[in-house]
Amino acid sequence: MSSNSFHPPVRTLMGPGPSDVNPRVLEALSRPTIGHLDPAFVGMMDEVKVLLQYAFQTRNELTMPVSAPGSAGMETCFVNLVQPGDKVIVCRNGVFGGRMKENVERAGATAIMVEDPWGRAVDPQKLEDALKAHPDASLVAFVHAETSTGALSDAETLVKLAHEHGCLTIVDAVTSLGGVPVKVDEWEIDAIYSGSQKCLSCVPGLSPVSFGEAALERIRNRTHPVQSWFMDLNLVMGYWGSGAKRAYHHTAPVNALYALHEALVILQEEGMEKAWARHMYHHGALRAGVEAMGLELIVPEGERLPQLNAVSIPEGVEDAAVRGALLSEYNLEIGAGLGELAGKIWRIGLMGFACNRTNVLYCLGALDAVLTAMGAKIDSGRAVAAARAWYGANG
Repeated sequence: MSSNSFHPPVRTLMGPGPSDVNPRVLEALSRPTIGHLDPAFVGMMDEVKVLLQYAFQTRNELTMPVSAPGSAGMETCFVNLVQPGDKVIVCRNGVFGGRMKENVERAGATAIMVEDPWGRAVDPQKLEDALKAHPDASLVAFVHAETSTGALSDAETLVKLAHEHGCLTIVDAVTSLGGVPVKVDEWEIDAIYSGSQKCLSCVPGLSPVSFGEAALERIRNRTHPVQSWFMDLNLVMGYWGSGAKRAYHHTAPVNALYALHEALVILQEEGMEKAWARHMYHHGALRAGVEAMGLELIVPEGERLPQLNAVSIPEGVEDAAVRGALLSEYNLEIGAGLGELAGKIWRIGLMGFACNRTNVLYCLGALDAVLTAMGAKIDSGRAVAAARAWYGANG
């Protein structure tokens, strides 16, 4: 069998991630590869750390990208902070809270679950009740922006509650970083992880993380070795630490880090507050169009992520058929529901570079056309006009 070069189709990515990548980031990927201990590369690593500190709104020294996707960032937090015998309170309101539970249990600890309905934010009162019922808990873990449902939880309040009861916090910001406010220092988050492929509009494969001093103290005082050699921060920091002299730990993904550096430079150029405002602005137009079609956003207002919109599927419409038509006829990707929401929602992403007026209007027009052709019970022909009217009324 002989194979030819792979040339992917040009898609518009409006699912739950990866998102469209800025052409400047793609160009950065193509720059010459140099050694992962080259002085020039080490200098760029230092810049990446500073740029990530800006993105996370933190001065934490231990702020860096893990050389693997967001799931590895999650695991890095758990394997370093959780020890056998620990009791960890995990808030679950979607798929990714469930993955936190698995990480706790694989580390030999006990997960105390705080359950909320899918499509709703974590209820602070339920967390407080769990903290009172389990005074021996040492950590609280929750998802800030639940990618499976589009729900946004109040991270500041949840962290405050955890600290009032003597617990450190692990926060999943995979979908929130760059799209909605994430303020590590102001909210006093102890450990946080994200991903490169969502609102940062970089290629998949890197996971920014940040650890505060209380988390580092816990890591230094472990009584059991970190179960993962690759993710042991005591070893990794020999490579990602300060200064020109770096100890070899692993071969970093050099070109992917070029891309992340460029993505973070773009974020800095725009300004964090403007990036947050842009995501909310275009979400408003998408919402207007979706509702004009007669569809619903399943997450209540006030708990919605602007960058990940969970849209109800009309009765009698086959989820996969619609997504397949969008992909084949419009080169447009939107996401399916996961877990208990599979077949019930579409997840429409407005992340990073993909969050713009052109994409909003294109997605609404394509979805309207596909659903109309399938005979779905929607208000055909109104979506784009409603979005345009929203833009006109809101500048």
